[in-house]
Amino acid sequence: MTQSSGVPAGADNPGVAAPPPLIYLGAFLIVLVCRWFWPIPIDAASRGLWPGLMLIAIGVAIAIWGRRTMVAAGTNVNPSRPAMTIVSSGPFRFSRNPLYLSLTTIFMGLTLAVNTWWGVVVLIPLLLVMHRGVVLREERYLEQKFGEQYRQYRSSVRRYL
Repeated sequence: MTQSSGVPAGADNPGVAAPPPLIYLGAFLIVLVCRWFWPIPIDAASRGLWPGLMLIAIGVAIAIWGRRTMVAAGTNVNPSRPAMTIVSSGPFRFSRNPLYLSLTTIFMGLTLAVNTWWGVVVLIPLLLVMHRGVVLREERYLEQKFGEQYRQYRSSVRRYL
């Protein structure tokens, strides 16, 4: 028997479509393949490398901060494992999904670094997959597991930015 979220009844995880880093990696591989067949440069002079590297560094820093905050709170970082608590400190004070924002920042940094509009084109379906296949499933799971505590957190912290 499965729940409406697609999670098997009794499973203590949100049943995400796939691990988020793999979703982003797959999307970026699509970007590289598209770029190989039809390069569409953002800038003819390829000046996006340094801004791209800066975005990557910012994304990595946010990811490290978010991961450390989750580990310190005693919950699992991997969304296929059970959530142990609602984390509302560190970057989770500003966004309910800072790790996914960090992946998006890294993705856009890579897009600038490899100088292709394909990253922007692929970003739209990528964000839709993340929203429907990961974020909404996690939200249903957290509300079901933590109830009012999660609803209060959700009402005080934005989903993304």
